[in-house]
Amino acid sequence: MILEIVKYPAKSLREKSSPVNNIDDIKELASNMYETMLKKDGVGLAAPQVGQNIRLIVINKEYSEDWALVNPEISFIDDEQDVLQEGCLSVPGVYGRVKRYKRVFLKALTIDNKVIEKSVEGFFARILQHEIDHLNGILFIDKVLPIDKKKVNEGLKELKEIKVDV
Repeated sequence: MILEIVKYPAKSLREKSSPVNNIDDIKELASNMYETMLKKDGVGLAAPQVGQNIRLIVINKEYSEDWALVNPEISFIDDEQDVLQEGCLSVPGVYGRVKRYKRVFLKALTIDNKVIEKSVEGFFARILQHEIDHLNGILFIDKVLPIDKKKVNEGLKELKEIKVDV
C-alpha cells in the first residue's frame, strides 16, 4: 500500500523517534514504506516521513540487501567526508549540498530480527546518515552548505505557504 509522505514544515518531522520493541508489529509498515519509497523514486525512507515516529528505515535494494533496518545506529569510522547534493521526499523540490562521512559503521536489526554490524561506505553510507537523521528529527536542510542556504530557504518559503496538516 502506498503511504502518504509527511511534508515540511510538519512538526512531526522534528520529533525524535522511539525504538521499535516488537519487529512483528512493523513488518507490514516496512513493506508499505518500501513500496512507497519506490513509487516516489526515493532511495531511502524513514518512518517519520510516513507519520510513524519509530526507529525504522528502508533502503532501496539497489544499495543494500538489508532493505529494512530497525533501530539503526551509526558511528563514524574516520573523518573523511565528501559533499553531494541531496533532496528529500518530505521536502519536495528543494536541493542542497551536504557534507557527510564517506564511511560509517552500522548496527541494526533486520526485518528478520537478525543483528547486523558492518562497515558501509559511499552512497549507502550517505543514505544511512540522511535517514537516521530523520529518526532524530534532523532534516538535510539543517546541514546544507552555507553557499546553498539562500536557495534552500527560498524553496522552504514556498513549501511553508502550502497548507500542511500537522
